[in-house]
Amino acid sequence: MVDLLVIGGLGVDVRVQVPALPPPVADSLLVPPIDMRIGNTGAGVALAAHALGLRVALVDVLGTDPAGDVVRAALARTSIRTTLADAPAGTRRSVNLVDPAGRRMSLHDPRPWSGPAPFADAELAALVAEAAHVHLSIMDWARDSLATLRAATSVSTDLHDWDGENDYHRPFARIADLVFVSDTRLGERAGAEAARLAPRTVLVTGGAAGATLHTPDAPPAHVPAATAPGPVVDTNGAGDAFAAGVIAARLRGADVLDAARYAARVAAAACAHDGMEYPDGLLPRA
Repeated sequence: MVDLLVIGGLGVDVRVQVPALPPPVADSLLVPPIDMRIGNTGAGVALAAHALGLRVALVDVLGTDPAGDVVRAALARTSIRTTLADAPAGTRRSVNLVDPAGRRMSLHDPRPWSGPAPFADAELAALVAEAAHVHLSIMDWARDSLATLRAATSVSTDLHDWDGENDYHRPFARIADLVFVSDTRLGERAGAEAARLAPRTVLVTGGAAGATLHTPDAPPAHVPAATAPGPVVDTNGAGDAFAAGVIAARLRGADVLDAARYAARVAAAACAHDGMEYPDGLLPRA
């Protein structure tokens, strides 16, 4: 048995530190060393949950390329159980521009999946049956497997910067009990869109502004952002750490509001670390 099964979302992040966002227009710009490390949303949730003490499994497609080797090496440094299929198009990758305040802009290359489903329904069903909770990344290959994933005991998904209109995201939300979504593109419509997702619990995240919890039986509740335990160096992965914190607290019996307050502390701690491979003790366990 595992506590958490993460579906999809593996890739690499190429982190580039820039003097400002957007960076100045120039023919060339000297920057600090450019690193390639494990990244993308599924990796962020899995690594944060692992750092919080959960037993984690992860299933996804991954390229047999140097970027995939970076991901495999990082996962090998953990006890995360992996079920991986080869991705002919190669490993997903993002270029993250990070300013001195730790804010980031991500340029994402999704390497779309094409062809037959990478995992048989029976294989996915067996993985789901062993998990207390399943977290869905909104991966293209996973969308065709939602009927199998629906059998999970509890399900969460992250719609990221959904605009409330793109129909691609809706099937993921429909099978989830808990939905994370950024207010970046929803803006003032976030509350109305959260209401449309009822009876699901919805957490609308707003970065430094905190999050808003929407539940079917209570008014919206604001969850303030927490203070980082040190200088903010990288906000990439903070939302994934927040999701992992909510999941971990819920699995340990917390109500959803207390879980979100705890998750705010987890996300803040993640911002004080460069990358998603968190050292022991950085993310608060309670």
